[in-house]
Amino acid sequence: MHIKLLKILNFKNLEEVNLELSDKLNCFTGKNGAGKTNLLDAIFYLSFTKSYFNNSDSFNVNTNSNFFLIQGEYFRNEKTEKIHCGFSSEKKKVFKRNDKAYKKFSEHIGLLPIVMISPGDSILILGVSEERRKYIDSVISQYDKEYLYFLIKYNKIIKQRNRLLKNFTQSGYFDKDTISIYNNQLAEYGSLIFEKRNDFILKLKPIFSKYYELISKKNETVDLTYKSHLKNDVFLQLLEQNIERDKVLGYTTKGIHRDDLDFAINNFSLRKAGSQGQQKTFLIALKFAQYEFIKEISKISPLLLLDDIFDKFDAERVEEIIKLTSNNNFGQIFITDTNPERVEKVIDKDKGEFKLFNVEKGKII
Repeated sequence: MHIKLLKILNFKNLEEVNLELSDKLNCFTGKNGAGKTNLLDAIFYLSFTKSYFNNSDSFNVNTNSNFFLIQGEYFRNEKTEKIHCGFSSEKKKVFKRNDKAYKKFSEHIGLLPIVMISPGDSILILGVSEERRKYIDSVISQYDKEYLYFLIKYNKIIKQRNRLLKNFTQSGYFDKDTISIYNNQLAEYGSLIFEKRNDFILKLKPIFSKYYELISKKNETVDLTYKSHLKNDVFLQLLEQNIERDKVLGYTTKGIHRDDLDFAINNFSLRKAGSQGQQKTFLIALKFAQYEFIKEISKISPLLLLDDIFDKFDAERVEEIIKLTSNNNFGQIFITDTNPERVEKVIDKDKGEFKLFNVEKGKII
């Protein structure tokens, strides 16, 4: 799968962009703030119906406009797919596939699998558990429609249960029957989500370890550990056992919405013991493992977006990353860098399967 044509209007600082892209390697160079990352974010948007960086669509509109438009023409499974996204501050967001609007944006997730690697990914290590749950959810949702349905249902029910608990703390009235209904629904969807998350991490771990070893070239042991209340307990029983605590606090204290991932290196916490280089290698290995995992299940090569990943990497690690992305395991790749000379070295000109663009103040040459 690859994107052939990309059109952007008023997305962040990209006022008007029309690109014909290489089906293999596309490199974008320019100064910080020129718009390189915004271009990758627009491509990400066409896969996930949202920005990689901003939850609010209004933050993605160019300051000189009140709307943005992103369109992409893809070649997928021997067919052309035309994807259209339009957002206006005055109208509802529209997302279309081949001129047909989606009723639910969730129906689009997984059609155009994508993996993005960005300096901001450090939040997976340094941030709160919610960031790591989002990561798990974003990966599984790209190949498992059922999982996304379960997750949407679960999140809706947890909000309703929390609202009921909060009302109790304010009014003193407790609706035992309604809580019981919510408990049963949460237990059903939550248990299914737990099984899928647990299965995903178990299968991802050996692939991840392989990539870390390839990139680092060092004798370091790395590990991912999935932490969940459901590892040793039945969900429904947990909800019933903790109801008094939930009533006092006004929210649901047990469940898969509290899940987390532990990252370790040489049996120590990656956050505390890992160097900056080790943490960055860890994240890239994790994303490459994600790529291989999705490709194996979906039988489609995801788009790979590499945003400024060579900064602060030593030459040896950069070389290993380039070797990995240059083989036939990867499909269409997008790379951004502030250093044109570094990109020139990355490109294998003998293959001829690349396009090089310069980005200046939102304009792309």
